Amino acid sequence: MERLSGLDASFLYLETPSQMMNVAAILQLDPSTVPGGYTFDTMRAEMARRVSAIPSLRRKLTDSLTNFDHPVWIEDEDFRIERHVHRIAVPSPGGVHEMAQMCSHLIGQMLDRKKPLWDMWILEGMQDGRIAVMFRMHHACVDGATVADILGELATDSPESPELDPEKVTASAGEAKRVDLAVGGVVNVFLQRPLAALKLIPKTVPVPFEWFKRVRSGQGMPAPFLAPQTRFNAPLTARRSIALTQLPLADVKRVKEHFGVKVNDVVLAMAGGALREYLESHDELPDDPTVGLVPVSVRGAEEKDLVKSGTNKVTGMFTRLPSNVADPVDRLRVAREYANLSKAHLHEIDDNMLRAFAEFAPGNSLALLMRLYGDRRVAALHPPIFNAVVSNVAGPAGDMYLLGGRVESVYPLAPIFHGLGLNMTVFSAAGELNVGLLTCNDLANDIWSLADAFHDQLDLLVAAVERGETLDAGA
Repeated sequence: MERLSGLDASFLYLETPSQMMNVAAILQLDPSTVPGGYTFDTMRAEMARRVSAIPSLRRKLTDSLTNFDHPVWIEDEDFRIERHVHRIAVPSPGGVHEMAQMCSHLIGQMLDRKKPLWDMWILEGMQDGRIAVMFRMHHACVDGATVADILGELATDSPESPELDPEKVTASAGEAKRVDLAVGGVVNVFLQRPLAALKLIPKTVPVPFEWFKRVRSGQGMPAPFLAPQTRFNAPLTARRSIALTQLPLADVKRVKEHFGVKVNDVVLAMAGGALREYLESHDELPDDPTVGLVPVSVRGAEEKDLVKSGTNKVTGMFTRLPSNVADPVDRLRVAREYANLSKAHLHEIDDNMLRAFAEFAPGNSLALLMRLYGDRRVAALHPPIFNAVVSNVAGPAGDMYLLGGRVESVYPLAPIFHGLGLNMTVFSAAGELNVGLLTCNDLANDIWSLADAFHDQLDLLVAAVERGETLDAGA
């Protein structure tokens, strides 16, 4: 067995019927490249073969009333591919909008915790004979980098089926004996956690004071609960709305090279500009800049004894989004300045502090509090912690084939939260910047206009490049 880290388990405790912790990727495929021709049965059989060499897709949760600590992963000895891979028809005329509408319903369904926490939906009936695949996993199983890793195992650089790694085929999460589960939980909670707290508290005490000093001087990340109010910062219902679009990665890199910035700076500038365009169209644009939470991977960071290893190895960076800046070039300059200030501040905070504190997540108590928080609509009673999640995940540069079908697009989707009802995630792959937007349909039922605004923002920046503008000239 493998015990979940506190951060992994927290995504279980945070889940409610209106706050689903699902991470997903929607892939559009050309099935004409599938060896022997596409059928649902052959694709599901190939998926079963691949899963046999991906141990993380064969494990499930288990827990016990005598377990005082987080749940554990064990091998699903009764794993059946039919419980995980399904097919469904896209409504006519089978375009991206119809496909996204179907996926909006699927992303809002909770995964069954009695089996491995993932499923795959193959959507047939799309235009031009295409199919789509929606791959859902619980956030307890994956972070952004892990999703990319799993897609890298499922997707290949040619249509042919790859050979499987025999070591991964025989790998197993094992089983959990009640005694081991109980004793291990007692040791963790009553011995290891108090010792960890004694080490963690002295490192933590200076953080809020230093943060406050930086906020006052304007030289750091914005503090939580100081973001302006928008329509996305409200309690959620179970209804979800998805919008998907693709941007030419060559144009994004052209802007990056011309202005001497990073791709992430361009993404943040486009996100801020798109939010500006959307909120302004609704006469809801706040005077102050909106605030984004940018997930930051800490893979490769030194793991100290305060931290339990787990799947989710991330921290979060707060950064202002230049939604209050009118000029597109000036927006890019300001986005870079905001991001650099936030990065410098984040580097002074222990990479693993969030994960260390998550070890103390109080399990059932946190789950109950989260339900009360949602049911009582508490998110409407306090200022927003931040306004939106903005995530940038790098994918493979070359062609991809998923289960033999050539991948034409990969749209990423990540959870939203009560009071934090907008997630904007981008995934670069095969010459495209794929943008996946997720919100609650009862907060915004016209999210496609926000997706269109990303195109407007990139067009404005490309036009500035063609005019030969510089960041100084745009200021």
